Amino acid sequence: MTAADLVATAAGSTLAGLVDARARMHPGRTALREGARRTTYAELEHRSRRLAGLLAAAGVGRGDRIALLSENRIEYLEVVLAAARLGAAVATQSTRATSDELAGCLDLVAPHLVICSPQHRARQADVLAERPLWTFGPEYEDRLAAADPFAGAARAVPEDIAVILYTSGTTGRPKGACVSHRAEIARAMATRADLGLAGEDTFIAWSPLHHMGALDNSLCTLVSGGTVVLVDGFRVDDLVAVLANEPVGWLLVMPGTVGRLVAALRASGTRPVGVRLCGVMPDLVPPAEIAELTTLLGAPYADTFGATETGCPPCSAGVIPVGETPSEFRKVQSAFCEVRLVDPDGHEVPDGVPGELCMRGPTLFSGYFDDEATTAADFRDGWFHMGDVLVRHPDGTLSFVDRVKYMIKSGGENVYPAEIERVLLQVPGVVEACVVSRPDATWGEVPVAVVAHEAGTTDDLLEHCRAVLPGHKVPKEIRLVAPGLMPRNTSGKLLRHEVERLLSPTEGSLP
Repeated sequence: MTAADLVATAAGSTLAGLVDARARMHPGRTALREGARRTTYAELEHRSRRLAGLLAAAGVGRGDRIALLSENRIEYLEVVLAAARLGAAVATQSTRATSDELAGCLDLVAPHLVICSPQHRARQADVLAERPLWTFGPEYEDRLAAADPFAGAARAVPEDIAVILYTSGTTGRPKGACVSHRAEIARAMATRADLGLAGEDTFIAWSPLHHMGALDNSLCTLVSGGTVVLVDGFRVDDLVAVLANEPVGWLLVMPGTVGRLVAALRASGTRPVGVRLCGVMPDLVPPAEIAELTTLLGAPYADTFGATETGCPPCSAGVIPVGETPSEFRKVQSAFCEVRLVDPDGHEVPDGVPGELCMRGPTLFSGYFDDEATTAADFRDGWFHMGDVLVRHPDGTLSFVDRVKYMIKSGGENVYPAEIERVLLQVPGVVEACVVSRPDATWGEVPVAVVAHEAGTTDDLLEHCRAVLPGHKVPKEIRLVAPGLMPRNTSGKLLRHEVERLLSPTEGSLP
């Protein structure tokens, strides 16, 4: 090897290598906990090495894909680390996918092997019937016990793909975002540095591990030497029990769940042992709920802005102080990326003018699997174009405006749904709000709103909008639904296309 090769090899840490280093430093420390089950760092290394040996014997090698379909459980993360040793990628499958959606996602990545849990094997039996398949349970444990451990250093290099995360996609088949070892390690470093998290902090992985929020932060925790507590879904009593008994670093709480956690904490009288940070996506949460949650937890709320493709950056350094009811959400750029705001022609816009956010930095993903055209388009000019419109203020902070594709052109004026939603969420009793477009013979298209409101009338909401917004941004219609009925995906994002479909008189109706 040349000197340059030796230098590159020495700089080439991978996920498995870093977690193994924690096993040598803290072999008896709990790495993973699921109910009464516990796995120490030494046990995690041992099991993931055996699984890597088993996968290698089955022909899985560097660059191959393994599809993983499972609820949150200890075995999920040991599969990711085992594949990481071989330089193979784990394509995380949605547990909520329909049979057609799952078949499309599997066909996209052409996995060498599918690993699943018993309940999801039964639910998707038809799709999985003709595919090489392993199932968690006694058979899996028997295979693992008989396997020869994978010996030596990981075969992966930093730019190898560690995981493939499917983007939520508003229409059509989701894209597979390829996230490398380099990106995952950089995400761990950026999150720890930007948000002041500690290595030994506990992370509660309750949101689906097939999404970035839970998976990135679980890997970040293992690389840092903390404990991942696995909970399958938003089981509020389980979350409260963890908070009552051990310190937690970043407690992810998605839009639509903040109020439920607040109610549970108040009802139980629980005093958390300690939480450093809570929340995510504050723009989609009623400001009063943010103030309540931060007060009960004694922890600030993360005012971040990121994506599956970017991790927590580009905006992962700002927080909302404890007890504050925010009137705006000014975000602070991460120290680990570069940012530009550009117009449709790619020219930078001045402060105060909305522009599409473009980013460079080590947390970025490596493109979309088997989709060179989309990858080239989104990385044009050597910057990743996020498809999100933000505005920069003179002090350097950034405010989210909306997705480029959600902009409504009404009578020649740009109307961003998120701006109207934030106004609606300021009304007491409003839990959720979604603004979409409706064709209009006079104005081309106009904004209409669907609001989950605990009490009140559409007249009250319209009056508030008229007092705050210019006329062309006031919704031309507001429909009320009961709290909890707004269509969202598992990462908390509003499914606007579903709302538009339900508003259509020919397609369906809202409950």
